[in-house]
Amino acid sequence: MLYFLGGIVLLIAGYFSYGKLVESIVGPDDRTVPAVSDADGVDYIVLPKWKNMMIQLLNIAGIGPVIGVIIGIKFGELTFLIIPLGCIVAGATHDFLAGMMSIRDHGANLPKIIRDNLGNAYSKFFSWFTILLLLLVVAVFINVPAKLIDKSFLPDIAFFWWAVAIIFVYYIAATLFPVDKIIGMLYPFFAIMLLAGTAALLVMLLVMGFRDPSVLHESAAFRERMFKPDDAPIIPLLFVTIACGIISGFHGTQSPIVARTMKSEREARGTFYGMMIVEGIIAMVWAGAALLIYNRFPEYMAQNPNTTLGCITTYMLGSWMGNLTVVAVVILAITSGDTALRSCRLSLSEMLNIKQSRIVNRILVSLPLIAAVAGLLWWSNASAKSFNYLWNYFAWGNQVLAASTLMAASVWLYRQGKQADIALIPGMFMTFIIVTYILWTSTAHKQAYGFGLPLGISIGAGIVVAVVFAIWVRHLGGIRNNLPESGGK
Repeated sequence: MLYFLGGIVLLIAGYFSYGKLVESIVGPDDRTVPAVSDADGVDYIVLPKWKNMMIQLLNIAGIGPVIGVIIGIKFGELTFLIIPLGCIVAGATHDFLAGMMSIRDHGANLPKIIRDNLGNAYSKFFSWFTILLLLLVVAVFINVPAKLIDKSFLPDIAFFWWAVAIIFVYYIAATLFPVDKIIGMLYPFFAIMLLAGTAALLVMLLVMGFRDPSVLHESAAFRERMFKPDDAPIIPLLFVTIACGIISGFHGTQSPIVARTMKSEREARGTFYGMMIVEGIIAMVWAGAALLIYNRFPEYMAQNPNTTLGCITTYMLGSWMGNLTVVAVVILAITSGDTALRSCRLSLSEMLNIKQSRIVNRILVSLPLIAAVAGLLWWSNASAKSFNYLWNYFAWGNQVLAASTLMAASVWLYRQGKQADIALIPGMFMTFIIVTYILWTSTAHKQAYGFGLPLGISIGAGIVVAVVFAIWVRHLGGIRNNLPESGGK
């Protein structure tokens, strides 16, 4: 109970302390923002701060802070400490810096931000890698909510592919319409459902926890079934499993969407840093609920996380509120998938220099993306193994984006003569995690294909690559350029 409550308090304190420090280093001010200087009525539109905050929260809070932590808590109570520390120092900082870099460069998407700071050579790889990852995100975030709808609400009807079709059509519409139409109109309602479900779960978790504090500690039965270091080492696996609850590169693709709708830079800490802190709290709540279920019903530790999710909601909230919370989880996935496809369109159009103010241009850019997602959906549902591969590649690819964004932010800060350690240190750590994971992972570990090297060798190589990357970033940071720092004209 102490770890759980302490983690939530730490997250809130981190927003007002470390978040303020990060804000003071970057220095948001009153310069003209892209929503005003580049207004186009489609992607560049001024929206109210509260609406931007809700859009950002739903953009970034996919199924990671739910499904990811249901799996991740199997590493033990240490998860209650790693989530808040990682969120404060790495995740929220990453989201804030990605948003501010975009605002200062006319709402630039992540591929352009990487090109401007890490160079053309790295950008060529990164740009297409980003497009591929976003396509994986869209496929994953169609699959998962469709399966939840099929199993939770219509178990007696073969509804999965109908759900896939409905969600996919919605994604296409949300991608093509101006941001203030579908997304701007629906997200506030969706956010209320999400926050209501999370709040209800937190209340019941506290009630049950105070009645019996042991449910939020590792029981003997839990320890017998929890992940073992030989099969699932915390370094690197935990930081890939709970990506969205700690740090997620996907968020860097979403921050520019809101960077184009903000009326002032001074809204950035609450919108970017603050919403990641809220996601961290959501992750803590679901991790605590999963630990309670695993202590009460240890057999669920061997179950699919979707099954555990159903047990959490019905056991802790009852039928009516439980179903509402499952709907909120479905919404989490859908409201990340729709903006993932939108971000994919924006990134590709930026790479190809195709203006998006005309609907015909948006359709032309979107058609190959729609075809690619359709192919991924077919392949990922060919077998359970195919979907597991899809999820694993999304998980580590997501963190490649996070490390790259933090390294680009380090260069950006160095070139302005500002303290870059807030980005460089977590960037080095995530580089270390990614290299270690790719070298260690293999199908023998029930993970994605990798090199299958011993963990010690993988860790050593990860450290070396992280240090070399940091030296290269410091070198780039010393090279002054003539790129405009402001998004205003």
